[in-house]
Amino acid sequence: MSMAGINPQNGTGQPYANGPSQNPVGVQELPAINYGLTHQANYNYSPMQAKATAPPGPAPGIYPSAPYQHVPQVSSYQAGPPPASYPVSPGQPHLTRPPLGGPASHTPPQSASPGPRPPPAMSTPPPPAVSSSGYYPNPQHHQQPAPGWQYNSAPPPAGPPTATNAPPRGPAPNHVSPPAPYSSAPSASLSLSAVRPPTGLQGYGPPGPGSAPPPMNPPAVQQYHPSRAPYGTPPAGPPTSMKPAAPPMANATPPPPKADAGPPQHGPPGRHLGHYPSLPPGYQHAAGPPNTHPALESATQPYVQAPRQAPPGPGPAQLSPSLAAMSLQSGTPESLRVVNLLQERNLLPPGPVPAPTPCLPQDLQKINCSPEVFRCTLTSIPQTQSLLNKAKMPLGLLLHPFKDLSQLPVVTSSAIVRCRSCRTYINPFVSFLDQRRWKCNMCYRVNDVPEEFMYNPVSRSYGEPQRRPEVQNATIEFIAPAEYMLRPPQPAVYLFVLDVSHNAVETGYLKVFCQSVLDNINALPGDSRTKIGFITFDSTIHFYNLQEGLSQPQMLIVSDIEDIFLPTPDSLLVNLNESKELVQDLLKSLPAMFEKTMETQSALGSALQAAFKLLSPTGGRLSVFQTQLPNLGAGLLQSREDPNQRASAKDIQHLSPATDFYKKLALDCSGQQVAVDLFLLSSQYCDLASLGCVARYSAGSIYYFPSYHHQHNPAQVERFQKDLKRYLTRKIGFEAVMRIRCTKGLSIHTFHGNFFVRSTDLLSLPNVNPDAGFAVQMSIEDNLDDMQVVSFQAALLYTSSKGERRIRVHTLCLPVVQSLSDIFAGADVQAMAGLLACMAVDRSVTASLSDARDAMTNAAIDSLSSYRQSVLTIQQPGLLAPACLRLFPLYILALLKQKAFRTGTSTRLDDRVAAMCHLKHQPLAYAMLMIHPALYRLDDLTDEGALNVNERTVPQPRVLQLSVEKLSREGAFLMDAGTVMYLWIGRNCNPNFLTQVLGVPNYAAVPDNLYLLPELDTAESQRTGAFVAWLREQRPFFPSLHVVRDESQLKVALMQNLIEDRTESALSYYEFLLHLQQQISK
Repeated sequence: MSMAGINPQNGTGQPYANGPSQNPVGVQELPAINYGLTHQANYNYSPMQAKATAPPGPAPGIYPSAPYQHVPQVSSYQAGPPPASYPVSPGQPHLTRPPLGGPASHTPPQSASPGPRPPPAMSTPPPPAVSSSGYYPNPQHHQQPAPGWQYNSAPPPAGPPTATNAPPRGPAPNHVSPPAPYSSAPSASLSLSAVRPPTGLQGYGPPGPGSAPPPMNPPAVQQYHPSRAPYGTPPAGPPTSMKPAAPPMANATPPPPKADAGPPQHGPPGRHLGHYPSLPPGYQHAAGPPNTHPALESATQPYVQAPRQAPPGPGPAQLSPSLAAMSLQSGTPESLRVVNLLQERNLLPPGPVPAPTPCLPQDLQKINCSPEVFRCTLTSIPQTQSLLNKAKMPLGLLLHPFKDLSQLPVVTSSAIVRCRSCRTYINPFVSFLDQRRWKCNMCYRVNDVPEEFMYNPVSRSYGEPQRRPEVQNATIEFIAPAEYMLRPPQPAVYLFVLDVSHNAVETGYLKVFCQSVLDNINALPGDSRTKIGFITFDSTIHFYNLQEGLSQPQMLIVSDIEDIFLPTPDSLLVNLNESKELVQDLLKSLPAMFEKTMETQSALGSALQAAFKLLSPTGGRLSVFQTQLPNLGAGLLQSREDPNQRASAKDIQHLSPATDFYKKLALDCSGQQVAVDLFLLSSQYCDLASLGCVARYSAGSIYYFPSYHHQHNPAQVERFQKDLKRYLTRKIGFEAVMRIRCTKGLSIHTFHGNFFVRSTDLLSLPNVNPDAGFAVQMSIEDNLDDMQVVSFQAALLYTSSKGERRIRVHTLCLPVVQSLSDIFAGADVQAMAGLLACMAVDRSVTASLSDARDAMTNAAIDSLSSYRQSVLTIQQPGLLAPACLRLFPLYILALLKQKAFRTGTSTRLDDRVAAMCHLKHQPLAYAMLMIHPALYRLDDLTDEGALNVNERTVPQPRVLQLSVEKLSREGAFLMDAGTVMYLWIGRNCNPNFLTQVLGVPNYAAVPDNLYLLPELDTAESQRTGAFVAWLREQRPFFPSLHVVRDESQLKVALMQNLIEDRTESALSYYEFLLHLQQQISK
């Protein structure tokens, strides 16, 4: 019997060998079963409710009163009516502004468009409107209906589920609800339902073993009682009258929290160095922050990688009884220290904002799942939904399930141990009653420990099941036995569909693409079965016969694009190893073949139909490269963008798809295990809102390269080369499904990301890649009174490129609390911002951009208002927040000024939709840089506090506030905005920096379009280069770098990211805080 240790690679290498004989477990998480496209029908995600001047009738709410489905809810493949209007659930009155949430599950397809509708542009900077949009539904028992938005209740069903016609292709996994009707509209995230959401769900319990959850009874409509003054719309002009309710006092003592939060802590000396003036800023004389940011001094420790071995004794799998006595009330934690946002200026920590650490016993916390993989918006879970509603914060999970990991234990087992009732995988948070029985931490069923699980492959000992790697690691990967396969694992299949019209050839992308594939052809993930094929198109479709034995590739042209067919089906997808020379010949000759083409038309839809036919028998990855609006054949589109409306103050139109052709095609692809990745390289409008559906609903990715040209935009060319190399060589999983389970009493109601929802908790992912993120909204169905902790588990079943069936499992454990102060103390402000961004994207598409903006503003108002009313006992002037939420208003303002949601600033429609797609699909760590960029000063870098990474010294400059007051004409500053970096050079920049880093004698000699830092043999150049390279290594995509002078056109883009400053169409951070204070004080 061969034993192996933990495999440090990401899914490769020598796995654990398990002990005795095989004892098959019931088939679970099977690969793509049931392609009947059953959408999550049991969860109808009603739109988010909004806050407004008390309207007659039910008030809309900002936070989803209904579960959110990112997936299309399609009841049929019928094309929906044009997106001129949005459906209203039966019995709901029409609102003048559509609700911000997802449509009912049978909404027509056009409302399912992936991109949110951008916010209207404004000519003058009104403070964010606090209209009828709110992110929280109104709790039934709340005294003040207006502010009581219920964040997380599930919406009433839109109708009885319809069964799908397609039978499952194999045994359905246990604990999966029967196929629900497939809806063509994605459920909107910020559920804003026009009807008040219910406080609780009647008859909605967790699914029993192997059965589907019972249907929900529609909750009664709750009437809106205007007992509170409505939130006012923010002023439209300069906020001259916006002053604090009382002038901030320099030495004002923050009011102590209520008794259960303990005495207030004022933080270390120096905390109040910077104060806001009582009138809108000038902050020029604010003192700089201390070297170590006080707000972080007593912050919780960052995640520490769990050790592989547990200490002797019962082990962390035994939940400590001391947990019952644990409470955050044993002294006020730093996260609850009261902060007056109008007085404290220096709130940003000097480096990245750490994820809060759940308040768990040490033995549990050290093996908890890493926040890089699994994060919850609240690290302390409320006992009841009414308590959650009172806190007015969103409850949801953010996942990065297929992330590249340096340490990933891989286990080979003849039997994978799972709960016999709910099918949860055994994990560190189960309880062993004795060596032969364990209790599930999701449904609490007692299960027997299989005989083979008694053997520990790490210690090679018998009789210690609690020491097995499955019970010692919150993230683990299994090599699945045969019962997890419905068919032999598919091979790695790659099909490239290339636009070769005149416009495409002009951009020069084809030469870069062909060279990149040639350079990386031996690094494509796969084995001896790997297949590859190519299709090119303009007004006709061109196939390439690459059959082994031919002397050169044969080009086959199909001009009948209305009835597309495959000319030689068996020789268009070929074995890469057998036909590698023909493939290389084709790649070398392709750019020259179309060099002189004058064909201007683009039959993209027909090319995709042909590609679908070619890939259907096997499944695989379809990579599409497009440079213009499709204008011929199936799926043709018309230009919908009015350039004169890019900066309009009205609501932005055309954020939803113009046709459901691309969505239907994506759903067909998903059913055949085909994912579509879209590369859009264009300088003109391409209707990404429509084209993006083909990637969104097939679990693909969208790559957007605006103004791409091989000569005029070399920075984009470099970015395309680097991103394409990563795309071609990164790890990939085929025919995947992902299920998220949670402890009994909690329920999932909305998903965000790129996928198709096959049942209430099962996501279909024809391809899964390590750069994709997902978000989930949750609600509390049953009281958690008798629970000390709850758990969440994400299980991803996939086929590796080597043909192995694998299951990657992540388990997160969080404490349950019963006081509001404990809930606030555990708030994860970045996770909240990321989830709200996803919800706002959906609301922009299904309702309007202005609704989404209002909803985000009200999210900040609601949470701070709840804190002030329910946690603080002594009221005083100012805008008060707990330290853990001190950055929440800043992040909300950053979202309002983000390209996806901004108004009043000229923004191309495709740019806006691309930003929305990125917010929905990016893991949180990458999305946060797009929301709130990081600003560093580079002309005075030193080695003090530097990191040593791979024998390189990497300086660690302090993160600066995003305000022009932090820029100095004597300095050089780097702004990292996620997908792009700007290096701003001051007019009087230190000459030493210019010569030692940029290699120019003076400011006037800095080139206009410099995008590469020269590699000079100077210490300054090496420091700067090492820091920029280190930043780029933190993400899987390549951010282009632009050196910006005062006269540069790119200076405008840089200044738009200085979100703390006022612009013609948006408030400054200080003015925004005053606006929040006015609304909270009403």
